[in-house]
Amino acid sequence: MNKYNPDGSQLRADQLKMLDVLVEFSRICKENGITWWLDSGTLLGAVRHGGFIPWDDDVDVCVMKKDYKRLRKILCSLNSDKYFYSCIQTDVEHVNPFGKFRLKEGGTETTDPRSHYFKYNGPGLDVFSVEYTSRFASHLSKFFYKNMQHPIPKIKNAAIRHFVTRLVEVINFGFLLPLCRLIGYINPKHQYYYELGSGFYKNPMYMDQIFPLGTITFEGVEFPAPRNVDAYLQNLYGDWHQLPTDEQIKKSLHNRIYLKEIYG
Repeated sequence: MNKYNPDGSQLRADQLKMLDVLVEFSRICKENGITWWLDSGTLLGAVRHGGFIPWDDDVDVCVMKKDYKRLRKILCSLNSDKYFYSCIQTDVEHVNPFGKFRLKEGGTETTDPRSHYFKYNGPGLDVFSVEYTSRFASHLSKFFYKNMQHPIPKIKNAAIRHFVTRLVEVINFGFLLPLCRLIGYINPKHQYYYELGSGFYKNPMYMDQIFPLGTITFEGVEFPAPRNVDAYLQNLYGDWHQLPTDEQIKKSLHNRIYLKEIYG
């Protein structure tokens, strides 16, 4: 019996809303010639479950950094009553270089302390960009994130928090991340990582594993996927065929409602 996202559960209802957002995102990208692909747990779910991992509570997609600025401009300029693109340019509380394309309606009680500050907090997807850089530069940018961006939500006073957010933004995007990129150009291994400053460090990605893109079925819909899905997931997760324990699943859930619904 599936105890994580049975029909009628809040998690399953929100997953279907995320699918709606993903379909709209795909339409926008196709209409504007933006290349993208399913990433991380969403790609893993497509391979292993044909859709959402039963306990997954978000959607992840990737674009190349060279395409991301244009995509961000398109998503930020949407005049929609339904969808919103949360990023540094549209939400003063947003501190990450990656964005969130989400529904305006609805909200999630996440364990992320930043979430209740966001302008909108409906279900949606994370849009990550991938850039050419080195392992050291990726590690260094994560260090800056951990020590500068990550502590900001602990500031309770909104005016002070907004000031610190913008100050850190100027320091990070004006000096520290350009420095990391300069260091990252010294990259003899031709590796790609999630955009510097995103706070994520995983194993490198290789373009010959991603391009030319293929497709994969996710919840009955065809979406772009890396050319070599097995190698791509192996880079991210190691033995991706191995299912996590129930305790690991519990720790991975970000939403208090889902945690209560599943575990009581």
